[in-house]
Amino acid sequence: MANSSEHIRADSNIPMSLSGSCDCGAVTYTMKVCSLQVYACHCLNCQTRSGSAFAEHAMVHASAFVCEGEVEAYCREANDIHFEEVVCRNCYTRLFNRNSLLPGTIFLRAGTLFESERLEPIAHIWVKRKQRWVLLADGVPLFAESPTPEEFGAAIALADARGKDQRPQSSA
Repeated sequence: MANSSEHIRADSNIPMSLSGSCDCGAVTYTMKVCSLQVYACHCLNCQTRSGSAFAEHAMVHASAFVCEGEVEAYCREANDIHFEEVVCRNCYTRLFNRNSLLPGTIFLRAGTLFESERLEPIAHIWVKRKQRWVLLADGVPLFAESPTPEEFGAAIALADARGKDQRPQSSA
């Protein structure tokens, strides 16, 4: 993105609505958030599960998230963490997941958001596994593996200070 005015943002802490859908449109979701922290994960799991070089995720409090339409959920386990992956029952677009480590959090597949092209990651994690050809922006925090909650909090604070927090614009 050329400048931060292109980001999804608002000038206050008043919750705004964001929405998205699966590829076929049979499943939609909305959320009310003041900000949206998007990060890119370069771990081998995300590369394999997305079929791409990395996956973009946004963390959303479960109480702020409403999903409508027929979904299917399947469970998996990795590193003693239980994951519930949620996909559209019709087109099988991966929409979000939940996990046992942060049970009150939705890990949204950020590319399913409407206007997802306006998002910029506030951090890149698992960069020790990133594809060599992927170039990362200067000034964005990089973590060899998963950051601690304190490290991720510092990345959020840095993004806020730089005006890179993903705040939804009012559609009114």
